Amino acid sequence: MTAVAAYVLWGFLPLFFHALRHVPAMELVGWRVLFTLPLCLAIVAARGQAADVRAALADRTVLLRLCASALLIGANWLLYVIAINSGHVLAASLGYYINPLLSVLLGTILLGERLTRTQWTAVAIAGLGIALLLAGAIEMLGIALALAVSFGLYGFVRKLTPVGSVPGLTIETSLLYLPAIVLVAWQARSPAGSSLGLDAGTTIGLFASGLVTAAPLLLFAVAARQLDLSTLGFVQFISPTLAFLLGIFVFGEPLDPVRLACFVLIWTAIALFSWDMLRRRQRAPA
Repeated sequence: MTAVAAYVLWGFLPLFFHALRHVPAMELVGWRVLFTLPLCLAIVAARGQAADVRAALADRTVLLRLCASALLIGANWLLYVIAINSGHVLAASLGYYINPLLSVLLGTILLGERLTRTQWTAVAIAGLGIALLLAGAIEMLGIALALAVSFGLYGFVRKLTPVGSVPGLTIETSLLYLPAIVLVAWQARSPAGSSLGLDAGTTIGLFASGLVTAAPLLLFAVAARQLDLSTLGFVQFISPTLAFLLGIFVFGEPLDPVRLACFVLIWTAIALFSWDMLRRRQRAPA
């Protein structure tokens, strides 16, 4: 249930950020960082993970990797907010459907992991779906690939970094803290002024941005210890599916034949890939 709760919360994020669409994207990401760090520190203290944070900070290699992952997750947050606030919820959904397949390719190319023939077929089908967008949805393709690449590379770097999810995010937001202060201060000095204090709803929303960042991550961290990877692999598609449904039924984004065909091919690729993983897992000796 904790994994489902985490991905449901992530799936409904478009509603949250759409409600704050009047806040400039750079400022919104800045406040998100500023309000996420205190929550992460509280969670680290409550779970007794301060030693993990100190160990990561003392290891130069780990710290350098977390610097890279901080830049990637910061860029991903900014791209996501821009996508939602510019009316591209479907593109964001597509990006997170593509991401697991992209992660597989990164593992194959950079880590020497091997794919089965069925899995390569799934990747090829996904590639065909992405190529379809070249026929008439270049903007959607650009947003989806930017989100998928930024988050895929983030996942790749974190895979190579021996730090837990919450301690890692604590350090990442710490590294982004100073740039976040610069962003919100810059906005405060602009003619429009700071969005914090603009009205009660906006102020509450900005404070809540830290909660909507930390809460699903904590739930996911708990679920990751309880569930096997194959189960988590299936559950992760809850988030982009909810975003897809929101894009169609709440935000009223058009789903023309090209976009629909792209999603059908991506869904087919995911189903084929997941089926092959499940089949191989069932055949593996206990």
